[in-house]
Amino acid sequence: MSNFMSIGSVLGPMVLCGICFNKSKINFLSELGVKDSKKLSPKKRSELAHILKKNCHSHKIIVISPQEIDERVINKITMNRLEELKMAEIINELRPDTIYIDAADVNEQRFGKSIEKLLNYSPKKIISKHKADDIYPIVSAGSIVAKDKRDAIIKELNEKYGNFGSGYPSDVRTVDFLRDYIKRNKKVPKFARKSWDTTKKIINEELSSKKITDYLN
Repeated sequence: MSNFMSIGSVLGPMVLCGICFNKSKINFLSELGVKDSKKLSPKKRSELAHILKKNCHSHKIIVISPQEIDERVINKITMNRLEELKMAEIINELRPDTIYIDAADVNEQRFGKSIEKLLNYSPKKIISKHKADDIYPIVSAGSIVAKDKRDAIIKELNEKYGNFGSGYPSDVRTVDFLRDYIKRNKKVPKFARKSWDTTKKIINEELSSKKITDYLN
């Protein structure tokens, strides 16, 4: 069994994780108390991620840089499609027989079928659901490992560039940092997603003489 979970923000990469457990160990996940990673503290996520990686059959993490995320605009690839391609890459390596996916598309069945077409083998079952991390413990497990990896990356960036918070647009510290960086340096930090509305809005407000496309190169 395998799960995939994505994490996105205006600052930092997108992280995807595929994790596989033998059927005999599925109950172990519930006993361990895994749940949606967003409902856990960074410390608890770190503790659980260590246990999950140690006890799983296999797992794979893919870190997608802000640059690759921005390039999808030039290549005319949607975020959903980018996630489908990366998830399929993980699935083709892990090759689980049953797959649980947290659907990114508004049409959860369509999302699952799109990924199935990218596979180089035939799994027994693909279950694609919205908010799957609230339904299936194995999806929660993938979410935890992905979020823990992202936590570590964001921590390193905070230590290097100053405290910008979580990296999410909903975080005032993140938006203030991004605005101040662009205002002072007349450019976008390399770990920011230039194609995100938050970034484009700040560019427009602080550097109105520049075109948005100048920052996508």
